[in-house]
Amino acid sequence: MWLSIAMVLGVVLGSKLNFADSTQRIFATNSKKDKLNRLIDYIDYEYVDRVNTDSIVDITVNQILENLDPHSVYIPVKDYAQTADDMRGAFTGIGISYRVYNDSVAVIKPLKDGPAKNSGILAGDRILFADGKQLYGKTVRRDSIQDYLKGEINSKVSLTVYRPSTKNTFDISLRRKEIPLKSITAAYKITDSLGYIRLNRFSEKTYKEFETALKDLIDSGITKLVLDLRDNPGGYISSAERIADEFLEKDKLILITKNKAGDVTRTYATRRGNFEDGKIYVLINENSASASEIVAGALQDNDKGVIVGRRSFGKGLVQREMELGDGSAVRLTVARYYTPTGRSIQRPYGDGNRTYYNEYEERYLNGELIHEDSIKVADSLRFLTPKGKIVYGGGGIIPDVFIPKDTSIENETIQFIANHGVISYFAFEFLDKNRASFQDIQFEDYLNNFEVDDVLIDEFIHFSRFDLAGIDINPYLPQLRRSIKASIAEQLYSEEEYEIILNQEDPMILKVLELESKDYLNN
Repeated sequence: MWLSIAMVLGVVLGSKLNFADSTQRIFATNSKKDKLNRLIDYIDYEYVDRVNTDSIVDITVNQILENLDPHSVYIPVKDYAQTADDMRGAFTGIGISYRVYNDSVAVIKPLKDGPAKNSGILAGDRILFADGKQLYGKTVRRDSIQDYLKGEINSKVSLTVYRPSTKNTFDISLRRKEIPLKSITAAYKITDSLGYIRLNRFSEKTYKEFETALKDLIDSGITKLVLDLRDNPGGYISSAERIADEFLEKDKLILITKNKAGDVTRTYATRRGNFEDGKIYVLINENSASASEIVAGALQDNDKGVIVGRRSFGKGLVQREMELGDGSAVRLTVARYYTPTGRSIQRPYGDGNRTYYNEYEERYLNGELIHEDSIKVADSLRFLTPKGKIVYGGGGIIPDVFIPKDTSIENETIQFIANHGVISYFAFEFLDKNRASFQDIQFEDYLNNFEVDDVLIDEFIHFSRFDLAGIDINPYLPQLRRSIKASIAEQLYSEEEYEIILNQEDPMILKVLELESKDYLNN
């Protein structure tokens, strides 16, 4: 296997073929790069059938990387722009969130300060054409729609829009602008003294967003903060370091990295952070990874605050993105990182990528999602924080306060359909029929007075086909009602209102409030 991997390495790095050389001489050379480049050229020029050698290269690069580690990945040309936008924390477009509804592009809502909103496009509008290109009908590829809505900054796009509420069709011209991809989905006060910030990624712009949100909460009087990193897959290490710096005193160690040559880099808190004197709770779960674990590990190892939730993902490898010259790139692991106590939280990956990414099933089966004492730890990976607290390496951040996951079939089913957009889709359909009745309702009024009644629940059960599946959701009706109410609020208002509603009965938030009542952080 490794011989074949060494042979194909030249596809990525290669040089030019000289057909004057004999086959014997080619394969006698010491350069594996030359061998593989020549093989690809032979296939290109001499093979009996026409072959797309670009696809061969893509497959080969993927196979090479799969044999390195699970986080060294190839980014093909078709995915590079989207990936770059995600990491940059912005894209260039017209500023709408949308979904394909009954084979047309339906606006869920225009984004604040975006070209669409400023030009009068409303939630519920249908975009029929973009620069004359038809965007409705079954023949339109869904993954190509954004290609017509995005574009170069300041470029114009002409839209034909249908408004169901008035049954009118009109044309409008927009100039594309940079639209932020928010890292913070919610920042609000849970109580007079307790703030809440939810981070969904660590992009280039995350720290600035975080700094602004934290300062606003401090100005409003908070002295304690809930930092919600659940389901946050990570991103830029630099953003994680700067956020951790907000909570740690100057010269406190934040992170250690070590590369192939054995060079060690230590990152320390550099200045007076905005929340050094504040108390902090960090929420994590099995999907909190990478930069999320850097923040949680830095705080835990410096005895700052309390980590609440379940064992995190377990990614302790550092990647650097490298362009391959044709619009594609490789994200290659170049170092390992360690928390301030010196522990690696990278879990083993020697059994292959499939096993690595399916570890959730193993955690489910061994009971650790429900029982704290089922978390496997190795005594050889036992570390002590400065205040003597025991922490472990070897696979994720183990929380200080454990919160079990409800793994019942009914609850998992509700979470699955919520994560895959079924509830959001139903909420859009509901609003599409009833949008006018919510036009002048402020969120506070909605929060206190709107209820998801039994009629709406029955409509959803039929819509989602729960009735055909024979699933009894009666024990989980309160959760289902909250999820539907939150999804409607998200489309009427914003992601923050969505989080506010779900957090009212969230087990981890409720645990934080319980800890607060016991003055846990001061004990």
